[in-house]
Amino acid sequence: MNVEHEVTLLVDEIRRLGSTNADGKISVKFGVLFNDDQCANLFEALVGTLKAAKRKKVIAFEGELLLQGVHDNVDVILLRD
Repeated sequence: MNVEHEVTLLVDEIRRLGSTNADGKISVKFGVLFNDDQCANLFEALVGTLKAAKRKKVIAFEGELLLQGVHDNVDVILLRD
């Protein structure tokens, strides 16, 4: 898979698992994404896809890198479709 395709799939998964926050943007906790079976099957390297999407300004999250357990409660926010 190419990066563009994986970012598109990530956007779909954030929409599926997330909810609208106070700013009207869709967000999901990293732990929810990481522990979802469908996401696990779609993404060989979820963290890499998240970093690529952040670089492209498709999503936002605090910090540079998200790690399972440590960052489970960090919001991944969808900035654009």
